[in-house]
Amino acid sequence: MTLLDIFPSLKSGMPSRLDPAVWPRNTHYDTEGRITVGGVALADIADEYGTAVYVLDEHEVRDRCRAYRARFPEAEIIYAGKALMITGVAEWVAAEGLSVDVCSAGELAVALAAGVDPERIVLHGNGKTSEELRTAVRHGVGRIVVDSLTEITLLSALATRRQRVLLRLSPGIDVHGHPAVRTGVVDQKFGLPLGSDAAAEAVARLVGQPNLELVGFHCHLGSQIHNPDHYGEAIRRMVAAAAEAHRAHGVLLTELDLGGGHAVAYRSGDAEMNLSELADIVEDALDAACARHRFPRPRIAFEPGRAIVARAGVTLYRVLSVKHVDGGHTYVTVDGGMGDNPRVALYGARYEAVIANRHPCGPHMVATVVGRYCEAGDVLVADVRLPADLHPGEVLAVPCTGAYHHSLASAYNGVGRPPVIAVRDGRTRVLVRRETVEDLLVRDIGR
Repeated sequence: MTLLDIFPSLKSGMPSRLDPAVWPRNTHYDTEGRITVGGVALADIADEYGTAVYVLDEHEVRDRCRAYRARFPEAEIIYAGKALMITGVAEWVAAEGLSVDVCSAGELAVALAAGVDPERIVLHGNGKTSEELRTAVRHGVGRIVVDSLTEITLLSALATRRQRVLLRLSPGIDVHGHPAVRTGVVDQKFGLPLGSDAAAEAVARLVGQPNLELVGFHCHLGSQIHNPDHYGEAIRRMVAAAAEAHRAHGVLLTELDLGGGHAVAYRSGDAEMNLSELADIVEDALDAACARHRFPRPRIAFEPGRAIVARAGVTLYRVLSVKHVDGGHTYVTVDGGMGDNPRVALYGARYEAVIANRHPCGPHMVATVVGRYCEAGDVLVADVRLPADLHPGEVLAVPCTGAYHHSLASAYNGVGRPPVIAVRDGRTRVLVRRETVEDLLVRDIGR
């Protein structure tokens, strides 16, 4: 019999469990009731580096890379850099055996600065400039994803050696969700519709270019996809297209890139992608499609970005004020907001928030956490349970903020972007320093 069995009332004072589907696995409460990530108290990070601040658990990132490689040992796993493209993360994922995809000259420069082998880099984008293509060719990027007929002409003129390419196709698969992240449907800006005259012409042009080597097809179905069946359908359609290209031109495509978009949980209970189920469906679909079309099995590639870094990130804020509106809401204002997390305003994303500097044992209130920016839509977390005695100066933590936060951050209202602080084995390291007013003025040369 334990002390809790003898005195059940003590249970109300015990730290509650932090959901590992939302928080980094190495998240705990310490003896003082503070939340720790990577062996470091989040309140200590807030004190040392200021707020708002992004915290990133290195072990969580590496563990997610290893999980993908374990589930898909024969596939190429390509980290989608747009989720969080900084040199520290690029180093981590490359060290874990992942390739890296970039979609601008800037992201390419970050990957190269991190020491990523150019052969393991994939260049994406529906609007690549001639300078970006020239830079990619000069550095020997392994593959370039061709997105339009115009790009074929441009790239063939710029390529100084035989350049491997993938052709992006839109397979006509609607995964539903927010219109901004439905990229597998036919009528959208990425790629060429599968089965269209434009797609057939693109294949013919690529096969006819002596300095371009068409090695496979690429597609991307959307974001936050938790039903793996969509990827099975994509395989069936893409293998059929590859078989048709072989019949028409004698070209044997050996690569099939299925993109990313694997769902993660932002709040407890959210659906997320099950990698074991995805692996089974991919295997079955490949076997069936290749047998049906008598086509050699291509190598599969996935491009997880959010699924690698989202859960590794936690953003910390300092409470500035607590405002109770009679007959209305309770607003908790913090020293960040849409400048460091625009996803709520862009996509209606929903998050959790908890107090990080102590474990609350008393009554709670339902509040809306809002930012400091001069916009009515600057809301971070709506209708969240927080301690009724919450007061200015305390630290709030918002989990699952590793993806598309630093990448989409802005200096709106002249507020500099937060730093990115890595945690590992009880230590912290600055990956990206805080953007200062001086940084903003360096670019302003009009005076």
